[in-house]
Amino acid sequence: MNRKMVLYFISWILKIEAVCMLLPIATAIIYKEEQWMDFMVAVVIALVLSFIISIKKPDNHSFYTREGFVSVGAGWIVLSAIGALPFVLDGCIPNYIDALFEVISGFTTTGATILTDVEVLPKSMLMWRSFTHWLGGMGVLMFILAILPMAGKNNMHIVRAESPGPTAGKFVSKAKDSAVILYLIYIIITVVEIVLLLIARMPLFESMVLSFGTVGTGGFGCLNDSIGSYTIAQQVIITIFMLLCGTNFNLYFLLLTKKFKDAFSSEEIKVFYGVVFATSIAITINILGDYDNVFIAFKDAIFQVASIITTTGYSTVDFDLWPTFSKTILVVIMFMGACAGSTGGGIKVSRILIAFKTVGKELTTMIHPRNVKVLKFEGKAIDHDVLRGVNTYIMTFACVFVSSLLIVSLDKFDFQSTFTAIAATINNIGPGIGAVGPMANYSEFSWLSKLVMCFDMLAGRLELFPMLLLFNIRTWRKTM
Repeated sequence: MNRKMVLYFISWILKIEAVCMLLPIATAIIYKEEQWMDFMVAVVIALVLSFIISIKKPDNHSFYTREGFVSVGAGWIVLSAIGALPFVLDGCIPNYIDALFEVISGFTTTGATILTDVEVLPKSMLMWRSFTHWLGGMGVLMFILAILPMAGKNNMHIVRAESPGPTAGKFVSKAKDSAVILYLIYIIITVVEIVLLLIARMPLFESMVLSFGTVGTGGFGCLNDSIGSYTIAQQVIITIFMLLCGTNFNLYFLLLTKKFKDAFSSEEIKVFYGVVFATSIAITINILGDYDNVFIAFKDAIFQVASIITTTGYSTVDFDLWPTFSKTILVVIMFMGACAGSTGGGIKVSRILIAFKTVGKELTTMIHPRNVKVLKFEGKAIDHDVLRGVNTYIMTFACVFVSSLLIVSLDKFDFQSTFTAIAATINNIGPGIGAVGPMANYSEFSWLSKLVMCFDMLAGRLELFPMLLLFNIRTWRKTM
């Protein structure tokens, strides 16, 4: 393993994080808050650590699969460890494990919180919480690839390790150029949402915080009732952008390059939006008895569906009070998640589609043993390696889920609270049902359960394998 190159990457992650903390520092200065000093201490610590681990420059800049996965897994842990410091130094989250849970929830765009009252937080802390969503949404190492000529021709190993979905493709011939294009699209979408929320008369600070949370599909906000206190127009804007950011970003590249036929023929995107509207209508019908207005019922239904399926985690109402049928739908789409290549979490629509196609093929083979059926996805034959990867991912997901569920069940919460707590963290959603509902939080869980859910949030965001390989002893051997 090229350990020096791994450390070199981590040193750059620390430098990028230090620069990113300038935003909450500026926020603290603007609003005359003393918290700028806490962020400055964290910046100094990050820069000192970066200097120490990068003293020995790598002689070989080559990157392969093992180095890519280790860099991503270790990089996100280091990023979170430093990112938690301002909360502890300020005292708003004095317990380091709680602070680590909060910031991992931020970087992984989960939105689960241990805070019982976010409205008492200084604005600089609110800004940092939501900005971590934005940083983690597209990926920190992807950002490094966008600005630095690193890892040479093998940097696609980093893209594959950090990008959500069964495959990580390139828009253009170089992974660096693909990363630049992704971030440009990402920035444009963020700016557009901020502007639209300003037009809808939302204050600039809240527009930025909620846009970072929406575009990163995170879920941290400024108010205890999430999005419930905002106007209908503001809620509609957030709904639209949650769906846009739960869509495969390939769509926007195809639209920019005027490949409209390819953009609108995507099988995954059709299924994604089909599920959104079908489930929204089903929930609307189910909850209509509690509403006087069909439009308001549909608005709340589609907002919550969009929030859960894109794994954003915002809420306009306490959906824990909805009928069992509606809550069951939300739990099901928790696992489905958003499109591959989006900022959303979950198993991903593409994997679910491929899994269903595989089941259909097996049923056909049982009926017609001599029939040779080629599985296709997005108009192309599905490679055997992709099928194996999907099956392996789903099986690994199930193993991690069950293991986490057993450990967290030791806290003796009711089953629906325990089950949805794991579902909400490993799928990077945030709120669950019961004790972790949209108006509740994760503060009552033990330190062991919080650490398990920290692992789940990181594993879910990084598609499981970077975190599992990081803790595999064979990964660190000189020869495999």
